[in-house]
Amino acid sequence: MKTSIDFKKMAAAFTALLLTVGANAQWQPAGDKLKTRWAAEVDPGNVLPEYPRPQLERQQWMNLNGEWDYAVRPCGEAEPASYDGRILVPFAIESSLSGVQKEVGKDNELWYTRTFEVPSAWKGKDVLLHFGAVDWRADVYVNDIIIGSHEGGYTPFTFNVTPYLNAKGSQKLTVRVWDPTDSGYQPRGKQVSKPQSIWYTSVTGIWQTVWLEPVADDHVTSVNSVADVQAKVMNVTVGTVSSAGIVEVRLLDGETVVVSAKGTPGTGIRLAVENPQLWTPDSPFLYGMEVTLLKSGKAVDKVKSYSAFRTITVAKDSKGIKRMLLNGEPLFQFGPLDQGWWPDGLYTAPSDEALVFDIQKTKEFGFNMIRKHVKVEPARWYYHCDRLGMLVWQDMPSGEMGFYKWEPNVYMGGYDIERKPEAAIVAEANYYKEWGEIIDFCKVFPCVVVWVPFNEGWSQFKTEDAVAFTRAKDPSRLIDPASGGNHRPCGDILDVHHYPDPTMPVSDATRVNVLGEYGGIGLPVPGHVWKDDPKNWGYVQFKTSGEVTAEYVKYAKKLQDLVPRGYSAAVYTQTTDVEIEVNGLMTYDREVIKLDMEQVRAANEAVIAEMTR
Repeated sequence: MKTSIDFKKMAAAFTALLLTVGANAQWQPAGDKLKTRWAAEVDPGNVLPEYPRPQLERQQWMNLNGEWDYAVRPCGEAEPASYDGRILVPFAIESSLSGVQKEVGKDNELWYTRTFEVPSAWKGKDVLLHFGAVDWRADVYVNDIIIGSHEGGYTPFTFNVTPYLNAKGSQKLTVRVWDPTDSGYQPRGKQVSKPQSIWYTSVTGIWQTVWLEPVADDHVTSVNSVADVQAKVMNVTVGTVSSAGIVEVRLLDGETVVVSAKGTPGTGIRLAVENPQLWTPDSPFLYGMEVTLLKSGKAVDKVKSYSAFRTITVAKDSKGIKRMLLNGEPLFQFGPLDQGWWPDGLYTAPSDEALVFDIQKTKEFGFNMIRKHVKVEPARWYYHCDRLGMLVWQDMPSGEMGFYKWEPNVYMGGYDIERKPEAAIVAEANYYKEWGEIIDFCKVFPCVVVWVPFNEGWSQFKTEDAVAFTRAKDPSRLIDPASGGNHRPCGDILDVHHYPDPTMPVSDATRVNVLGEYGGIGLPVPGHVWKDDPKNWGYVQFKTSGEVTAEYVKYAKKLQDLVPRGYSAAVYTQTTDVEIEVNGLMTYDREVIKLDMEQVRAANEAVIAEMTR
């Protein structure tokens, strides 16, 4: 018997099979741009597996990182009936490690979807869904029910998804993201739609870990501690879902309980320590902390945390110059401008090991501080700074620029950004919402010692009001009102930028004086650049490592001479190359240390020591 063959149907079936195979093909990095060594170690089945919130840790949790379905659709459309392919979460869609490397733009929305199952061991518990960060607006659906939204690209947010879960079996999670990049009035750091010079690739969507955890109805939501070194007291405030119950806090040295105390949620609990071990960059001692929520004498929630005895204050030295004091002792704070960008992951480091690498190398260079520049990192980055001993100055990510005027030589003056009234309302609301969330997120980490509300003149507005807002949110740290910006008579610090060499064009006897940026010595290294382009950018450029090292040491000696005249801190630009910027201490892929590390370290240590000579 003859069999009739429909070749058109066969071709259609084969095409469908190829599409299916393609959609389910094994993940791999997209594109041919520069990669780090850690890119080859990324396992799509085990992406960033470390516990994402070291300051408030529970035993049970579920990591939702991995391959999700994604689609890019015009703004306003319903959820796609079919998706475009697979994306590796939590890498932004524009990144190589997402496996996609596609632009989205202000006229489109990015859709994500996946399924998960709730472990049977979590029965009877509430289930919290956590996002480390999503840029910029995220609408979240569980089982096709919209459960909430969040605006802000740099801070974590959480939903209690328990009411929306199916009784058993698979649960559907969908996220819709819109990010206008440089066409909106939201904080965005250095992201632009058309990267050039000091402006980088846009970052859209999920870029930090997504995860689930089970909790009791009443549970701990935050643990914030502030040390009083002089009084030898740790003040701890524990937030909970409700104000009912009793909180017990135990401070530990290893496995040994140093002190314990009880109080009520939201009320300061004083833990007196007879001889507290202090946290410094040279000796970053961390106390363990156990927090238990009790109701009717029964523990309903228990979390692990940690803290440190560390204070940051200001006082005059013997010459009447205002200096920053760490634990009551003067310390010159010296570190690099750290952008926190990666050639393969953009905003997201390819691994926890990579995240640690930059901090460790910064210490090996002899620095004791990092200025985190117009970006916020995942909680684990700050945790590593805490445990390794690295001071952090935290910038607010800049927003849209508007038609601002910048007068860098105007002291105690300068201009605010000029916006149309309707734009000002939106931009300022976005600023305060996100800056407040950033402060709340970062203030639990002892390493953070300085807040920087504005960088240069970028988006700078009503500076005195922004400083007052920052002070009210966290009075325990210093405030650098506008690093290199329009200087206003407020805050604790006067911050000057000068490229390439260190100078002191102005000073303020009433505040701490710092050199917030200088350097930018460029050296393109063939085979380790983002683009093989003659336009690769640095403030000054040299051709050999020896030349760059000599210039760095020359600048360091000049800086050292300025310390007795009043500088109390300095920031060198920068940790690594970033895209077409080639002024890093390391190449963008972290493969080449571009300067002689021993010479740099010796120069840096001499600068730091100068203030206490």
